[in-house]
Amino acid sequence: MSQPATGSGDEIGVPHGQIVLASMIGTTIEFYDFYIYATAAVSVFPLLFFPKSDSGAALLASMATFGVAFVARPVGSVLFGHFGDRTGRKVTLVGSLLTMGIATFLIGLLPTVMQIGLLAPVLLTILRFCQGLGLGGEWSGAALLVTETAQEGKRAWAAMWPQLGAPFGFMLANGFFLLLTILFHYNSGQAQLQSDFLAWGWRIPFLASILMVAVGLYVRLKLDETPVFARAMARGEKLKTPLTVLFRKNPKELVLGTFIMLATYVLFYLMTTWILSYAIGRTELGFLGIGYRNFLLLQLVSVLFFAGMIPVSGRLADRYGRRSVLLVVTGAIMLFGLSFDIFLNPRTMGTGAAANLGLMLLFLCVGMALMGLTFGPMSAILPELFPTNVRYTGSGIAYNVSSILGAALTPFAAVWLAKNHGVGSVGIYLSSLSVLTFIALWLSTETKDSSLDTLEDQIATVGIEITSP
Repeated sequence: MSQPATGSGDEIGVPHGQIVLASMIGTTIEFYDFYIYATAAVSVFPLLFFPKSDSGAALLASMATFGVAFVARPVGSVLFGHFGDRTGRKVTLVGSLLTMGIATFLIGLLPTVMQIGLLAPVLLTILRFCQGLGLGGEWSGAALLVTETAQEGKRAWAAMWPQLGAPFGFMLANGFFLLLTILFHYNSGQAQLQSDFLAWGWRIPFLASILMVAVGLYVRLKLDETPVFARAMARGEKLKTPLTVLFRKNPKELVLGTFIMLATYVLFYLMTTWILSYAIGRTELGFLGIGYRNFLLLQLVSVLFFAGMIPVSGRLADRYGRRSVLLVVTGAIMLFGLSFDIFLNPRTMGTGAAANLGLMLLFLCVGMALMGLTFGPMSAILPELFPTNVRYTGSGIAYNVSSILGAALTPFAAVWLAKNHGVGSVGIYLSSLSVLTFIALWLSTETKDSSLDTLEDQIATVGIEITSP
């Protein structure tokens, strides 16, 4: 299908600064927006938008609205992918950024259930859906921005730059919330609805996101189109309906890409959203009762391992291949899942003031290091599965359909599993789904030496819109 690349004068080993900044700042903003919702879904929204039920049910309801965005993400990947494959990467990336940013800002203005009743969670759910639409179009566009401007043989290194937006966005979001809890003297274990933090302080991170969006918008408007896409359009390879051609010609790649990403999603949302709820939840409900502020500090330290392993994985994936590196890392994730009961059982970890924070930090650091190793090559391997004129749509759908299977259900399922079958069952859940990723990688072929500039002959004759006489 793909031939070894010959390279191009338009391509360089490392994307120039403007491209690096545009890809990384965009994904940082998008993930920041996404994570402040995730943090609030555990510590704020159960109290302000779902307060009529008991605390366990309120948390489950809040997690359900958290999962709505993952249903929206594949829709966003189809919507933005269509325009990304037809009109270009640049304009589509601007649209995805605005969609996500405006929705996040409006969440910061929402009245609570005490003010407008059930309309409050309904509006929250709608805006969460819009967040998902924006992120559905963001990641694949940012990945293509760097992969389609990188020298063959160095794509995984180039493609790791937008991946750094995930830990950077996480650090910004959790760092912001940590700072606010300190300034407002907020204690999650003794939360009072009358506190300034719950009254209005939680809104600040959502409202502040509009400033970051303005910076990201300025940078992206100054971009040029990627050379790979420009050459494809110059050859008259624009498709009328990229989605139709994708499903007709690349169903295998879609399935493999979806399951290749699965373990990454499950691991990440266990290590961020679920573990937060389990760690700070009340001990009488079977949780650990660690203070919110203390746990945020632990997460911020561990996320440094996430960020640090992304460049390492980029180098390894270029040297040894995406498939080989990810097979080893996925095997390690499977083993890590079997350790949950050892690390997190209340009998081992302790609870409340007696909780072993050093053991918790070790658990978080191991999980986040594995997350960096598995996440880093994804922005190379998924785009490399698809031809240029369906690449935005294909990589986006694979990435975001996987989010439904691996992320939307994970926090909800993990809360239920831990409550009913113990924390060890959550790790078994991770290991079991990682087996599916391992199988998908085993069935796939290495894409390290494939050319992004090569279009399959049969695709070139199907569905192409005539763009010149």
